[in-house]
Amino acid sequence: MKNEKKVAIVTGASRGIGQAIAIALANKGFSVVINYHNSHAGAEETLAKIKQNGGEAILHQGSVANAEDMKQMVENAIEHFGTVDVLVNNAGILIPKYLMMTKPDEWNQTIETNLTGAYLGIKAVLRPMIEKKRGRIINISSVASISGIAGQAAYAASKSGLNGITKVLAKELAPYNILVNSIAPGFIETDMTGDFPERMLEEYRDSIPLKRFGRPEEIANFVTFLSSDEAEYVTGQIFAIDGGLSV
Repeated sequence: MKNEKKVAIVTGASRGIGQAIAIALANKGFSVVINYHNSHAGAEETLAKIKQNGGEAILHQGSVANAEDMKQMVENAIEHFGTVDVLVNNAGILIPKYLMMTKPDEWNQTIETNLTGAYLGIKAVLRPMIEKKRGRIINISSVASISGIAGQAAYAASKSGLNGITKVLAKELAPYNILVNSIAPGFIETDMTGDFPERMLEEYRDSIPLKRFGRPEEIANFVTFLSSDEAEYVTGQIFAIDGGLSV
């Protein structure tokens, strides 16, 4: 089915920042592919919220760390909507542990999901974007890639790698008018931060100049800007949205 709307794929869109991004893009007129891995109920919630606002979206279950799943995700988008204009690499995990306590399988799982997952998603969308000579790739990184945060070695390593990919691809893909940027959120009120002990959350909150955690919608709003025509001259950048934490 051909579609006159622009089309966005959002990975990890069943909750938190990913859900907010999917809803915000749909509210801006995008047709959205809601990628999720395990949380079918959360993905259905994202879909319902989009449809309640008159938006258009479909679900796609698949692991970002699986190349075939990512290939099928893009094929699904093209089959339903005819194209892909925006890829938001949002899916990620955080296992908060000091490096000396981090097991090899926990390290590998973090890298595979947060970094390899983005690589596989990008590989899957490049051909259709290059053919149409237009596209946006938005990587959701983390303030941990800018400022060291104790207990997040694997996470920071994966997100720092994501920033490196962003800068390289911005140069490689500029001839095809494909813009690549990263957003590095600070502490955002999501299920992920909700798993932290309250004492740790208080310490993190006190370290933020604005003295509060961000909201998923504040990240989503910046994604919609980078996806818009107003951001035609923005590529290769790492944008910290963190209440001043990395200043």
